[in-house]
Amino acid sequence: MDGINKYNEFVALHKPQLESSAVPLHLWPALYRKLTTDSFDAGEALQLMLIDYDEDECFDANDDDSAKPAFALAVAREDGIKASDPQAIYLIDHAWTFRMNSARQQLEQYPQLADRLSAITGVDLEHEQRIEKILRRLWRYCHAYSIASEGLSDEERMPIWYVMDEVGSAVNHSDEPSFRVVPLLYVNTHTTYSLLFPIKDCEQGAPVTRDFAEYVSKDAPQRSALLLPWSDSDLSGESFLQVEPGADYFASGHIPETYPEQVDSAAVIATSKRCDPLKVYAQYDVLREHLTAPEFVLVDSAEDADVLWLTCHYKNFGELSRETPHKFINQFPFEYVITIKDLLSIVGRRAAKEHHNAETLDTYPSWLPTTYNLSTELREFVAYYQQRAAKQLDNHWIIKPWNLARGLDTHITNNIKQIVRLPATGPKIAQKYIDRPVLFQRDELNGARVKFDVRYVILLKRVKPLEAYVHRKFFLRFANRPFTLDTFDDYEKHYTVMNYQEEAQLHHVQCDDFVDMWRQQYPKHDWAQLEQQICAMLHEVLACASQAPPPCGLAPCAQSRALYAADIMLGWTGKGDEERNMQPQLLEINWTPDCKRACDYYPDFFNDIFKLLFLDEQNNETFRLLTANGQ
Repeated sequence: MDGINKYNEFVALHKPQLESSAVPLHLWPALYRKLTTDSFDAGEALQLMLIDYDEDECFDANDDDSAKPAFALAVAREDGIKASDPQAIYLIDHAWTFRMNSARQQLEQYPQLADRLSAITGVDLEHEQRIEKILRRLWRYCHAYSIASEGLSDEERMPIWYVMDEVGSAVNHSDEPSFRVVPLLYVNTHTTYSLLFPIKDCEQGAPVTRDFAEYVSKDAPQRSALLLPWSDSDLSGESFLQVEPGADYFASGHIPETYPEQVDSAAVIATSKRCDPLKVYAQYDVLREHLTAPEFVLVDSAEDADVLWLTCHYKNFGELSRETPHKFINQFPFEYVITIKDLLSIVGRRAAKEHHNAETLDTYPSWLPTTYNLSTELREFVAYYQQRAAKQLDNHWIIKPWNLARGLDTHITNNIKQIVRLPATGPKIAQKYIDRPVLFQRDELNGARVKFDVRYVILLKRVKPLEAYVHRKFFLRFANRPFTLDTFDDYEKHYTVMNYQEEAQLHHVQCDDFVDMWRQQYPKHDWAQLEQQICAMLHEVLACASQAPPPCGLAPCAQSRALYAADIMLGWTGKGDEERNMQPQLLEINWTPDCKRACDYYPDFFNDIFKLLFLDEQNNETFRLLTANGQ
C-alpha cells in the first residue's frame, strides 16, 4: 500500500506536467519507477551512432552553419520497440544547464564541460576557436524553460537553457517522427529531465527521430523557417515585404481600453486657469520628492486630486471623461502603440513611401532600424536575412522581447539559427543591429572609442492637433569598453545601460559638456543640425502614431498629458569617408522612464514639466516644440 500511495502522490504532483506534455498514461508507472530509482536505461534499447556521410554530402566539422548532425540514435533491441510497451519511456539527463549571459564564461572555466560539448556538437577538440564554434552550433542542441513562481524578479525569471546528454542530443529531426521528447521537472528533487518515448512501433535499426516543430502544422508558412537549425531551407527567393496588420493585431493581448467619444477640453482648461494649487496624486516617489513649485500640492488620495500621475497602466479614459472631466492623467489612450517595440516599428513604417531600397536592401524610413516580428513575420525575416547574405551585407541583429526593459533576454547575433530559436523563450523582434555606430572617445579609458546613446524626454500635450515638446536637456549613456563587432555577450562593450549592472561603472556626462566634447571630436558634424534631425524624427513618429484611429493609433483625450523617453543612437551611412553622414536611429520609446538622474542634474525638472503640461506655461529655454522640420 505504501508504494501505491507514493505513486499516487507522484501523479498528484506531476499530472499537470504530464498531461500538458501529452505523455501517455500507460507510461506513467514506469516513469515513476525510473525516476525514483534513478534508472537511465536508454542504452539497453537504443544505440548511439556516428553518421557516415557520402562524399557529396560530407559532414564538414568546420561548417558552423550546417544543419547536418554528427550523431544519430537508432533502435538497438532485436524485437524493436512498440509504442504500447508500458516500459518504453527513457530518462534523458541534461549535460549542461546555463543562462546565455554566462555560457561563454562557463565553457572557458570548465574544460571538461567544453570537451563534452565539443563531442556533442561535433567541434574539433583542438580547434583554436573551439568555444566560439560550440556557442555557434549550440542552437541545434539547446532548449529552454523558465521559472514562473510568484515573487521572483524579472532577472530570476530569465530563461534557463539546457543541452541534453549524448543520447538526447542525437535524436534528429523528421517530419514523420518515431519518438517524442518532452521536458519534466521532477518535483521531489527539483531536477529537470527530458523524457523520450515512442509514438509508433519501430523495428531494430530504425532511426529515433522527433519533430522539432511538432506544434506547428506541416503546411504552416513559418515551419521551414522554424526548422532551420535542423533542416536547411532557402527562402531567399521569397518576399520580405511587410504589411501593416489590422486592428485585431493591435488590440490582441491588451486589456481593452475606453476613450472619450468627444474631446471636450472646457473642463480641464478651467482647471488649469484657476488660482488654487493643483492637487497632485503621484505614485512615483522621485516626482513626490522633486515637485516643489507652489502651484502644485501633493495629496494622498486619487479621489482628491486634479492630476493623476500613475505608474500603473490606466485604461478607463471614457469613464474618466464622463465622471471626472476636471482631472488630468499622465497617460494617453492606446499609447502602447509607441511604447511596445513591435507596434512602434509598425507605426514608424507609416512614414515610409516605399518599403526598401532594391539595391542596398535598406528599409524605410531611414531613422527606423529594420525590424521584424519573429512571431508573425518569421518567414519574411528569413527571406530578408538570406537576401542580405547573398549580397554579402552585414547581418548582425539584436533580438529583443516586446515588452521587457533593461536589456533582459536581449541578444546580439548574426547566427540565423540562434535567431529563429530565441522566440522559444517569449515573443521577440529582430532589429537590425547598428554595425557602424558613431562612437565617442572617452579620455578616462585611454581614449577608447565606445558606443553611446542619447535619451530625449518627450512631453505630449495633445494628439489632434499634435502638440509635443522635448526637454532641451538630453541624457547620455555610454558603453565601458571599446566597440568592436564581435564578442556580443560582452555587455559593457555592446550595451550602454549600466544602471542595472552591479559591477559596471556608470559614466556621467551632462549634455552641455557633451556638446563641447562633440565639437572637438566631430568638428564637421554640427550637433545642432543632428538635434534638428532628431526632433523632426520624433515629430514624425508621433504624427504616424496619431494618424490611425484606435486601437491602431493614439486616441485624443483632453485630460491626457504624458512624459516619454526616446532612446536614440547615431549610425554612419555611405561608404567613403567623404560620403559618410550621421543618421539618427530611433531604438525605442519608454513609458514611465526613470527620471532620478534628470532630477539630480536639474532640480526643477518636474516643476518645469508640470507647468508646461498642466498650466500651459511656455518655456522656450527649457523645452523645444516638436515640428515637422525639427526647427
